[in-house]
Amino acid sequence: MKVLLVNSSPHKNGCTDRALTECAKTLNENGIETDFFYIGTKALYSCIACKKCRETGFCALSDRVNDFLNIAGDYDGFLFGSPVHFGGATGALTSFLTRAFYADLNGGKRRFLHKPVSAVISARRAGSVATFDQINRFFTLMQMPIITSRYWPIVYGATAEDVEKDAEGLETMRILAENMAYALKAIEAAKKENIKEPLGETSVYTNFIR
Repeated sequence: MKVLLVNSSPHKNGCTDRALTECAKTLNENGIETDFFYIGTKALYSCIACKKCRETGFCALSDRVNDFLNIAGDYDGFLFGSPVHFGGATGALTSFLTRAFYADLNGGKRRFLHKPVSAVISARRAGSVATFDQINRFFTLMQMPIITSRYWPIVYGATAEDVEKDAEGLETMRILAENMAYALKAIEAAKKENIKEPLGETSVYTNFIR
């Protein structure tokens, strides 16, 4: 079983990375493999609604989004990390998730369906809970079970060294990872017992204006 940890911070080795690294360490201790995916600092377009992804399951705009989609199907769970920028997630992450998830849905690839997930947030001071709520809306649309911890998965600090002093925040990351490992093992056990995933239904769209 493998979890992909996605870092959307422009600082590759900053606060968000420190939180994700704490998660990865605990996942590894619980027998779960981990890899990191850094979104990077190159500009990411927002979705342009061209709908080319219906034909391919990939975005027509070739960048880190398609790099991610190329490997996402190989993972059993995901953690998406973001610092707080102006009271919300990074613009990079919102563009990234919008395009990645839209391409997956339109193309019928089901790379994310029923796979455990959580957001991991780093903040200097405020906006952390609003950012957590914002990112969760992406996951619920994709039918991804959201893994929780003893507290909201947030660390505080302006630098990675500051985060080292946030004992409660790091503990929250470890508990989050333990819960993720438990969920993954439970899903694996269910598969061995031949418990089938829900089939869902054909999508129905009801427009408000007719």
